[in-house]
Amino acid sequence: MRPIDMHCDTVLGLMKDKENLELYSNDLSIDIQKLKKGNSLAQFFAMFVYLKAEKDPMELCLEMIDKFYTELEKNVDYISLATNYEEIIKNDNEGRMSAVLTIEEGGAIKGKLHNLRNFYRLGVRAITLTWNYPNEIGYPNTNYQHKDEGLTSFGEEVVHEMNRLGMLVDVSHLSDQGFYDVARLTSKPFIASHSNSRAIKDHSRNLNDHMIKTLSDNGGVMGICFERDFLGESEKARVEDMIRHIKHIKNVGGIDVIALGSDFDGCHPDVEISNIGEIEKLAYALKDNKFTEDEIDKIFYKNALRVIKDVL
Repeated sequence: MRPIDMHCDTVLGLMKDKENLELYSNDLSIDIQKLKKGNSLAQFFAMFVYLKAEKDPMELCLEMIDKFYTELEKNVDYISLATNYEEIIKNDNEGRMSAVLTIEEGGAIKGKLHNLRNFYRLGVRAITLTWNYPNEIGYPNTNYQHKDEGLTSFGEEVVHEMNRLGMLVDVSHLSDQGFYDVARLTSKPFIASHSNSRAIKDHSRNLNDHMIKTLSDNGGVMGICFERDFLGESEKARVEDMIRHIKHIKNVGGIDVIALGSDFDGCHPDVEISNIGEIEKLAYALKDNKFTEDEIDKIFYKNALRVIKDVL
C-alpha cells in the first residue's frame, strides 16, 4: 500500500508562517514524518490562489512555488520533485517519496498561454482550472450558480495546450458544462483531483453518475475527498462515508476510476483520518468491506499512477 494523494493545500498552510513552519515537521495534516508513516509514494502539492483576494494571482503562485522548492531542498534525503512516471519510480527506487507540483486556480496564468508554459517549465504538472470564482478559463460549480456555463474560448485553448505539454487537466471545482467541455475537447485522460459522488452527497463539488461514467470512459480518475461537506451529513468526515462513496463510484464507473484526493490542509480539520500518516485506516475499512488487495492498491496508487504515465 503506497498511497498517491492527488490533492493537498499544505503549502498554503506553510505560507501562513513562512519563517517557522517547515515541511519536515509541523502541526498540519501533511509533513515529511507523516508521509513516511503513511508509506506515501507521491503527494500532489497544490499552489492554492484565492483569486478574489489577490491583485496579482501569478505573483502569489510564484511565491508559493518558491516555498515548495525551498522545502524540497531542505529534505532531499526524503522527498524529490517528480514531473512524470519515470521520476516517481526513480525516486522510489532511491528511497525517496515524490512531490508533484500543481496549481489550484487557473486564474494564476492570467489569461496567457505563455504563463501556462512557463509554469510547466517550473515543474507544474496539473492545474485545477477554476476554484470558486469565474476566471479567464471558465466557470466554477459554486452552489450550481454557473452550472450551465462552460469553458471560454481561451479555456478551450488551455485544454489543448495542457494536452500538448503533458499536464493533467483537473475539473474539480469546474461547472457541469465545463466538465463536459473538457471531456469533449481533451485528447488525454483528465482528473477530478478531489471530488466525490453527487448521488451519495448532493453537493455541486461532487460528480453526478453520468460524469463519473464519462470520466471513467476517458481513462481518468477522481480522488476521494475527505472534506466533510462532500461526504455526508456528519460534522466529522467519517471513513464509513468515504466507503459509501467508493462503493457507489465503483458500481457506476468501475474500480479503475477511483483514486485519493484528501484535500488535507484545505478541508475541515475534523477528519477520522486526521493526517496522511493515518491513511491505513481507509485501507483497513476497504478490506473490512470486502475490497480485494488489488482493488485497494488501485484506489491507493495504481489508478493514479496509470494516469500519470498516460499523460505526463
